[in-house]
Amino acid sequence: MNKLRGTVGALLCSCLALAAPAGADPVVDWNAITLQVVGAAGPLRPGPSGVLDLATVHVAVHDAVQAFEHRFEPYHARIRHASGSRTAAVAKAAHDVLHARFAAQRTFIDETYGTYLSSRGIDTNDPGVFVGQAAAADILALRANDGSFPVPSEVFVGGTGAGEWRPTPSFQAGAPPSFAPMAAPWLGAVEPFTKKFAEQFRPGPPPPLTSNRYARDFNEVKGLGARFDTALTTVTRTPGQTELANFYNDNLVALWHRTLQGIALERGLNLGDSARLFALASIASADAVMTAWDSKRFFNFWRPLTAIQEGNNDGNPKTAGDPAWQPFINTPPYSDYTSGANNLSGSITRVLQLFFKTDRMAFSVRSNNASAVLNPRPYQRFSDVADDMVEVRIYHGIHFRTADVVGRRQGRLVASQAFRHFLRPVHDHDRDDGDDDDDHGDDDDRDDGGHRDRDRS
Repeated sequence: MNKLRGTVGALLCSCLALAAPAGADPVVDWNAITLQVVGAAGPLRPGPSGVLDLATVHVAVHDAVQAFEHRFEPYHARIRHASGSRTAAVAKAAHDVLHARFAAQRTFIDETYGTYLSSRGIDTNDPGVFVGQAAAADILALRANDGSFPVPSEVFVGGTGAGEWRPTPSFQAGAPPSFAPMAAPWLGAVEPFTKKFAEQFRPGPPPPLTSNRYARDFNEVKGLGARFDTALTTVTRTPGQTELANFYNDNLVALWHRTLQGIALERGLNLGDSARLFALASIASADAVMTAWDSKRFFNFWRPLTAIQEGNNDGNPKTAGDPAWQPFINTPPYSDYTSGANNLSGSITRVLQLFFKTDRMAFSVRSNNASAVLNPRPYQRFSDVADDMVEVRIYHGIHFRTADVVGRRQGRLVASQAFRHFLRPVHDHDRDDGDDDDDHGDDDDRDDGGHRDRDRS
């Protein structure tokens, strides 16, 4: 309990700094506060399940803003006769969702909210407060029985046969406990935000263990993803690849939301556009992560760590086992196929492409990993980050290429559907049918059973 109080106290100081009048975008402010609340929840938010909280917050914020603007369709709440401060509406919508979902942090959330309003000269009875309250109440009621965070939660430990995921050891500090069961095994079955049904974007199976494709994936990650040389394995990762691996050895949900914050501020988005961007990115990425978890649980495919250590027992003469092999970073406690990181990155980069109607935009990504050298890392295309994520999870030694490519494809499909059917412009002349300036189109990402390779230099 003392540790929790210390953490909350530190977060409160950080968030009170956010409440200074210099803030130009309350959506960005409350996204940052939400990230801190989710991050402080610890084991109560296993794996990437915090995406559910972010999506719920940003849907409420979007609907609160659109109660004033009427430019975009609400996600669900239709609030009439909105008046007062829009900043108050944003803050109250986010506050009420967080207050409902994080009981242990309610003091921190309340104090942060109070300071946020007072520092801006906004009364707690401003009419905008009641708009935010209505938006939050609506989405909380809608998601009340969505299947998330069940108590008790199922304990899933996979199987022990060739190709089956099973809990793995940890080798480095700051990792999940060794041989931890699957984190959030329920996540793939949660009620989606935008998908028609949970398994809508479930792909075909991973390559058979005896296939040439599997052998290529195996041998690629064995060299590129090794933590160190062994008697049977030589690390083939270059210094540049190691630098990229260190950069993206971070909480990727938080990294992407920090990136969205930077883009929103640098592009000077107005309040309605900012709220819509965060809401679209959040609901698409939440559904994309659910899609990955549906695939992980359904296919239960083993991680490179188990596969390489058991490589002499997989029936493939082209894969040589190495019992001493370890991955560059600790293996998360869930299966390989498909990649949650690539579902996440694929969905958010696709939303950005569709939102700005181009793949080409100068922006930067900042890592919280102290080992990152080039930080922030500049990019000129959204798809370049998605490409990097495919490679990075191989350099990390935690995914086969097929899991990465298929995961990216899933995320893009989820995002495309979300963008075309949710939070649409109200007026027909604002409609966007989804065409964008994207040289890495859907067909280039396709891996729908033929497992098409993409050549990399």
